[in-house]
Amino acid sequence: MRIDRLDLRLVRLPLVRFFETSFGRVHDRAFVLVTLHGDGEVGYGECVADANPYYSAETTETSWHIIEQFIAPRVVGGSFAHPREVYPALGAIRGHNMAKAAVEMAAWDLYARQQGVPLAKILGGTRTEIASGVSIGIQDSLDELVDRIAIELAAGYRRVKIKIKPGWDISAVDLVRARFGSIPLMVDANAAYQLSDAGHLAALDRFDLMMIEQPLDYDDVVDHAALQARLKTPICLDESIHTVKTAAQAIAQGACRIINIKPGRVGGHAQSIRLHDLCAAHGVPVWHGGMLESGIGRAHNIHLSSLANFSLPGDVAASKRYYLPDLIDPPIEVRPDGTIPVPSGPGIGVSIVRERVERATERVLSLSAA
Repeated sequence: MRIDRLDLRLVRLPLVRFFETSFGRVHDRAFVLVTLHGDGEVGYGECVADANPYYSAETTETSWHIIEQFIAPRVVGGSFAHPREVYPALGAIRGHNMAKAAVEMAAWDLYARQQGVPLAKILGGTRTEIASGVSIGIQDSLDELVDRIAIELAAGYRRVKIKIKPGWDISAVDLVRARFGSIPLMVDANAAYQLSDAGHLAALDRFDLMMIEQPLDYDDVVDHAALQARLKTPICLDESIHTVKTAAQAIAQGACRIINIKPGRVGGHAQSIRLHDLCAAHGVPVWHGGMLESGIGRAHNIHLSSLANFSLPGDVAASKRYYLPDLIDPPIEVRPDGTIPVPSGPGIGVSIVRERVERATERVLSLSAA
């Protein structure tokens, strides 16, 4: 696999509906698209870094800079026997996993297209469909939260996740349980609490939640271990898991019982597979998180979610929940039974609508081999 050219696009899409977490409320999404050209084929990747450094220190602007100045010179004009070689080729660059992942994942798509097979086959996936869950942000009122959950359950989603923060937690979960009974339910704090809140968080134990996702700081493992020892509800780590090594430490210390895998957070598909395999070896289930991706990133997520240890429904929802229209056609849809088929075409298996991409593009840069 030779990479002859790398194109960067800064793209902005309006969200169908605002999305609010403990970080704040957003109404649109700016992200960097990566296109790799080689041997007559094209591969696509999407950088999940946001415009603001709240979920991660990386942003759209830092990712653009790192890809242009440091990643592109290491891949453009280069040849790789397999896309798993791309991440090691970037080893001299510390951090910046989201920037690395955007290019690395585009390389996997390029390679799969060159081979004429679905990306899932190259990744080692075993499923032809995945179970879909839904992530519901903080609403303006509890009544609106209940209405939103009712809509999503009617659409077939198999698991509901609600965002929480201090002041929007116990009462929200209590109401959801009262209205919807024993539906598969989890909460996501996005690092909004401290270990001193352990007693308050323990009040969630009575609601039989699937998990509490990332209750404490984004860079913490030790305090999560102390918190997990005080909770019956499993802790799931998200922001804290930047590397496979960190995940191994978290599992060894008892800091979590579940791990959320996001390729952008750990550096791409190859590292996600390593993390998946580590968790499987230790009996730790995983699921695929979401970062408000367009259909391009969402298709990558579906293929990765076809691996065996993705045993819990992920945050891989239908395109229409986020973007109308999406950048792909046909859009990703959830079946009435709450599943999404894994695309069967070459690579990520979806068609990118060039006109929509052009319309949403704010900046373009093309980098070719000398």
